[in-house]
Amino acid sequence: MKSYTEYLWFNTKQRREIIHITDTVREIVKKSGIKEGFALVSAMHITASVYVNDLEEGLFEDIWEWLEKLAPYRSDYKHHRTGEDNGDAHLKSLLMHHQVIVPITKGDLDLGPWQRIFYAEFDGQRRKRVIVKVIGE
Repeated sequence: MKSYTEYLWFNTKQRREIIHITDTVREIVKKSGIKEGFALVSAMHITASVYVNDLEEGLFEDIWEWLEKLAPYRSDYKHHRTGEDNGDAHLKSLLMHHQVIVPITKGDLDLGPWQRIFYAEFDGQRRKRVIVKVIGE
């Protein structure tokens, strides 16, 4: 078994953004030369997420609305006692998860017909990274 690792860097213009990264991950898988295995795609920050779902603007709006209902931005989070103001971003990350594992078959991502990979930023406007680790044969 072999592995291949690359890092993706993001510095979003907005505090909250969703970025489609499927094509980038696909290129990393091809560079790896691995034909059968898995790609781990993981946000390396506690206020960001990586998830798999549909590439559809209405769904993005639904996701933001859902997250705001469950973990709204507000000033009274106990986490803010540390001097930060991103308590909601930590909770949103927990809801969306920080990583996905995607199968690789015949040297390509083996996604369902509508599945795409996304990086979700909940406390952006600063440099953050995602690890893509491809493992297999």
